[in-house]
Amino acid sequence: MAVIRVELAGRGYDVHVGEGLVEEAGTLAADFIRKPSIAAVADRNSHAAHGQRLDAALAKTGTSVEWFITDPGEGAKSWAVLERLVDWLLERGIERGDHVFALGGGVIGDLTGFAAAVLKRGCGFVQVPTTLLAQVDSSVGGKTAINTRAGKNLVGAFHQPALVLADTATLATLPPREMGAGYAEVIKYGVLGDAEFFAWCEENGAEVIARDPAALEYAVTKSVEAKARIVAEDERETTGKRALLNLGHTFGHALEAETGFSDRLLHGEAVALGMVLAARYSARRDYIPLEEAARVTAVIDGAGLRSEIASLGLDCTGEKLASHMLHDKKMDAGTLPFILLRAIGEAFLDKSVEMADVAAFLEEQLRVH
Repeated sequence: MAVIRVELAGRGYDVHVGEGLVEEAGTLAADFIRKPSIAAVADRNSHAAHGQRLDAALAKTGTSVEWFITDPGEGAKSWAVLERLVDWLLERGIERGDHVFALGGGVIGDLTGFAAAVLKRGCGFVQVPTTLLAQVDSSVGGKTAINTRAGKNLVGAFHQPALVLADTATLATLPPREMGAGYAEVIKYGVLGDAEFFAWCEENGAEVIARDPAALEYAVTKSVEAKARIVAEDERETTGKRALLNLGHTFGHALEAETGFSDRLLHGEAVALGMVLAARYSARRDYIPLEEAARVTAVIDGAGLRSEIASLGLDCTGEKLASHMLHDKKMDAGTLPFILLRAIGEAFLDKSVEMADVAAFLEEQLRVH
């Protein structure tokens, strides 16, 4: 088991990575349990797969669990579900010193974290991520949000968890498509800031996708270490350093919006396509050679992920895709910075991009097969 410390100004928290951590939750989270019963949030799938494991782990310490169960999918990140969850927590007398447990993927972590952020102006929460994407990305760093009609994650708060238990054994029940989507976020850490880790991904991607225990633990640990370093430097995304974690997301969110934030394109799949587009656009602007962009495409292909947006069969123009980007949270004074590459392992924030050129680039990419 690995333990990574996320150091923040005057505070911090631990991220545990390894097999069997759900069974140890009562002990590892003992400092955050002050009552005979805790509140926990899950969707139907994560509760069916792992709820009894958490029940049994906490029962060993004399603690029972009350469950709030949602439908799976992005639909749970809504005003309506947030209202129901907050009311449910208030009915159970949750206090500012209590901690709510989030058992599930990124949707559950985001929903629970945002509810904890606003409940009585902030109570605690513990992340127990059960998807690869949540373990390497969304459970760490304190970004919480819900979706609105205007776009994804546009209403939220920075609210750090008190503890993260990334039990890699939970990934045994993850569908293959979800594993691939999560692995895209692993690749991201190599592309944006660690050329050596990117090379490791080129060589070991198949082992991670196949859930080899050693490869999984290494991939999750390296990813969390990378994110912890960036979050420690720029917790609230004010210096531009943390914005690098959005590599692939500006292009990816536009694709998610065009596909209706649906199962037609999972978030990690959108990020994978977004990284390919960011690499190709970097080559278009002569920041990197085409051969480097091709390496990014190849590692995405090798993980069984889509690498061409034409494969989505979208009925839209490049201009339409570019228009979705105008809702991006990085918009500043009417301009949108893009995370591009000077090299594999060296991402940067480019504030000189013209949206008309992005639209023309996307129009070309829609025809690439």
